[in-house]
Parts: sequence; structure tokens; C-alpha cells
Amino acid sequence: MEQTAEDSFRLALSHLERVQTAWDDPTDWADLSLYGFYCLEACIVAASLRLGEQAPRGHRAKVGAGRRLHKQHGLPDIEVLLVNLNAMRKYAAYGDTEPPGDLEPEDVACSIEEYVESVRELFLP
Repeated sequence: MEQTAEDSFRLALSHLERVQTAWDDPTDWADLSLYGFYCLEACIVAASLRLGEQAPRGHRAKVGAGRRLHKQHGLPDIEVLLVNLNAMRKYAAYGDTEPPGDLEPEDVACSIEEYVESVRELFLP
């Protein structure tokens, strides 16, 4: 099945729904970090495809694509957020790593929503 920009963006929106319910008190860090991470990655794929680029594969390639999208197309810089969400995701899943200490749930959710909105603009006429 060939992945389309629209399919990837719809997937990001479904992940965003989980983000929006996970950040509030009490914060569900497992869902917030997992679905936030997946949401951003799906947005990176959607934006890349929409802009005529190949879909990045793998976490590192998606971080690099996100950096490129920021520098070349003005999308928000989410590199640090991706790294922190991945670390929190691993902490929540395995418990054998240290969680990033500077994450505020509402700020994380807002940053993810902001990125989704910036990618949504790529789909507007």
C-alpha cells in the first residue's frame, strides 16, 4: 500500500486525539509520550510527502526530515521535543531510563497541536 500525505495526516489527527486526552490531570505520560511522538512523526511524513519529498523511514530519518522541514519550509522546530518524547516513551514503557525532567504536559500537548496545525496549512488551497 502506498502511503499518501493525506493518509499520514489523518493518522496524525487520530494520534492527536489521544494526546488531547492524555495531558490533563492526572497526566497519562505513557499515552502522551507515545501518541505525541507518533503524531509528530506522522506529521513529518505527511508534510514530506505533501512537499514532494520521499517519506522518511525510521526515527532518526524522521528527526532529520523534521529539521529540514523547519529550515527549508518554516515548520516549527520540534527536534528537541521529538527526542524528549522518545525518551519519555521509553521511560514509560520500560522504566529503565531516566525521564526528561523538563517536560510540562500542557506545553507538550500545545507544541504538538501547533505542529499539527502548521502541517494542516500545507493542505489548504
